[in-house]
Amino acid sequence: MTASNALKQGEFVGSLDCGTTSVRFIVFDENADIVAQHQLEFPQYYPHPSWHEHDALEIQSTSEECIVKACELLEEQGWAKESIKAIGITNQRETAVAWDRTTGKPLCKAIVWDDSRTKGTVAHFQHKLRVEGIEVEKGVFKKGEDGIKALRDITGLPLSTYFSAIKLCWMIDNYDDVKKAHDEDNLLFGTVESWLVYNLAGSAKTHLHVTEPTNASRTLLMDLHTLTWHEPLLKFFGLRPSILPKLVSSSEVVGHLAFGPLAGVPISGLVGDQQGALVGNKCLEQGEAKCTYGTGAFLLFCTGSEPVGSKNGLLTTVAYQAGPGAKPVYALEGSIAVAGSAIKWLRDSMGLIQSAGEVNTLAAKEDSTGGVYFVTAFSGLLAPYWDPGAAGLLIGLSSYTNPSHIARATLEANAFQTRGVIESMKLDSNKDLKHLKVDGGMTNGDLCMQVLADLGGFGVVRPEMRESTALGSALLAGSALRLFGWDISKPETLAHVNTRGNTNFEPSLPESQREEMWSRWQKAVERSMGWDEAPDED
Repeated sequence: MTASNALKQGEFVGSLDCGTTSVRFIVFDENADIVAQHQLEFPQYYPHPSWHEHDALEIQSTSEECIVKACELLEEQGWAKESIKAIGITNQRETAVAWDRTTGKPLCKAIVWDDSRTKGTVAHFQHKLRVEGIEVEKGVFKKGEDGIKALRDITGLPLSTYFSAIKLCWMIDNYDDVKKAHDEDNLLFGTVESWLVYNLAGSAKTHLHVTEPTNASRTLLMDLHTLTWHEPLLKFFGLRPSILPKLVSSSEVVGHLAFGPLAGVPISGLVGDQQGALVGNKCLEQGEAKCTYGTGAFLLFCTGSEPVGSKNGLLTTVAYQAGPGAKPVYALEGSIAVAGSAIKWLRDSMGLIQSAGEVNTLAAKEDSTGGVYFVTAFSGLLAPYWDPGAAGLLIGLSSYTNPSHIARATLEANAFQTRGVIESMKLDSNKDLKHLKVDGGMTNGDLCMQVLADLGGFGVVRPEMRESTALGSALLAGSALRLFGWDISKPETLAHVNTRGNTNFEPSLPESQREEMWSRWQKAVERSMGWDEAPDED
């Protein structure tokens, strides 16, 4: 490695991107070109059907190693690590972590966002909502359908296995250590960015326990309108306010790295991964939309400075808050639980392909699915169906069916589910989608993107630099310090960021064929729903 005093000094921003299966640390320059990066996978745990867990300590150690390795690569290229002036953190959002206030150690494994073990917990709170209701003002409760509407008005969310407060309630009910810590007021709860900040900033000394609105808006505990924890909801779920992190904005200095090669560097941008991708795609103004295709798929449509309630199965969420006291920007979101993980299933469980990229090659051997439809409801269906009891379904199989048909049906499932979300967005926003900006691992396949355009009936725009999630947190971190003149509240200051060429995919399928296939997909979805009914708890 070059001697430190011979290294060039620059100005860069780092992003720690903690996804569902891996962590990356990426160093960006002012134009969003990647200067250095390092990525590592961490273990996944599936102890029972529908369970998915992470070890929070493994996430922490993997994150620290990625930062070290990326800094080494930066210096190998002749840049001093001191060139990194700030870092942002972006994360898998609804994954729930519970740790001990005294020791700083996890009390159990983290429950991952797509884990659906909590169906009984959801049924319990649905019953409670019907019978007891939610307090909307002092002494005034709304029950039944009025209670359901009140919950959505406050949080933008339905009761679902998806959200982190439900996971926390399950932990308290099922893990003695978590219950004991809660009862003794020794419990800390957070999503992954809270856990990482707590540790990277030196938990033993600082006890820095924070979150920001994009993650907090996915807990079922935050008031969308005031960006504060909602005390009546805490009472409804039986949770102590003291376990929750302090709410900060998405773009401000919240602390500093306490050790490692970047010790002293400010942590100045926090954002949930999908909102990070929205920011990274510069969809900062009303009417702009993106979809990230990773393990799942997440489509966000920016609605501006006022939250738009959905009547069509979407979530209302915070897109970002540009700084302390800034007016938040909101979005409508449709979440699809299974996208890239279906391709991983073809590879790891079915053995149809050797690598994820081969799915496009295999699917291209046939020009249709041969009548096969694949509803990839491995852990129920999210937006716009919201059926935790839906089951995965391959239908239309015959002696004619071959692996290529199934591979193509997997790509089509992704496109159909995306269209389902977009149809709901059209109804809620009264706007047609002219094009969809895309990023994530699945977008590398041209066939996958062409199938998306053909079955969706809209243009698909794929940028050259597609690390949009990481870029979003870097933009928020840089904006907090006004590095490079970035100001997330003024989109024009980002005009020079990530401007390299796009690839556009336009629909080529006749509309009559598209609509016939869409109709048959909807029939397949109906047949998959309600297969695994939740227990009716009271």
